Amino acid sequence: MQITLLFHTPLSVCSHAIRTCWQSFDKGDCGGEKDKELIDRVGNKFKHASTLEHLNYTFYIQGISRACLQEVARHRHTSPSVKSTRYTLKELRNESEFKIGDFENAGRYLVLCGNEEIDNASIKALENLRLILQKSISLDLAKYCLPESYKTELTLTINARSLQNFVSLRSSKSALWEIRALANALFKALPQEHQFVFEHCLHKDIE
Repeated sequence: MQITLLFHTPLSVCSHAIRTCWQSFDKGDCGGEKDKELIDRVGNKFKHASTLEHLNYTFYIQGISRACLQEVARHRHTSPSVKSTRYTLKELRNESEFKIGDFENAGRYLVLCGNEEIDNASIKALENLRLILQKSISLDLAKYCLPESYKTELTLTINARSLQNFVSLRSSKSALWEIRALANALFKALPQEHQFVFEHCLHKDIE
C-alpha cells in the first residue's frame, strides 16, 4: 500500500470560514497557532463539524484490494476515481503462469493477507483469470472472475469531517485489517500541522 497526498486545503481557509460567523478576522494569524486553536475548539470540542468541511484532501492510494475498495466506497461523502479494471486485465493477460506458493510473483497483482491457505486460494483464482484472458472473452465478462484480493488504485478526495468519520470507524480493531492500515496511512500522510484535527479519532491500539 502506498499513499501520496496530492493536495490539501490550507488551515487558514477553515479558520476564515469559522471567523466569518462572528466577523472576527482581526483575531486570526493566517493558519497559525491562534487559528489552529480556533479550529480545534469550534470543529472538535464544540462539535461544529460542518466548519471542517472547508478542509479538503486529495490522496493517491495504490495497492489496496478490491475488498478494501468496497469498504472505502461505503463512505458516501468522498470522490473516488478508480483505475479501470480493463487496463488491469490487459496487464495480466501477458503474464506467465502463477504457481501455488509463489507469493512474491502473485503479490504484484494481489494483496496477500499472510494466511497461506487463503493466499494460495487467491493465487488459484488469479491463475484461472489469467487462463480466461487467453481466450476470446471480453474484458467486461472476464472481470467477473476477479478475486477480491486483486489490487487496484484510486485518487480520493475527502473533506476533514468525512475523514474524521473514516479514521474513527476504520482504525478500530473491529475493522478489516487492510482498511485499518489504510486509515493509519492516510493519517500519517497528512501534513503535520493538520494532524491535530484527527488525532482524537485515531484508535491508539492501531498497528
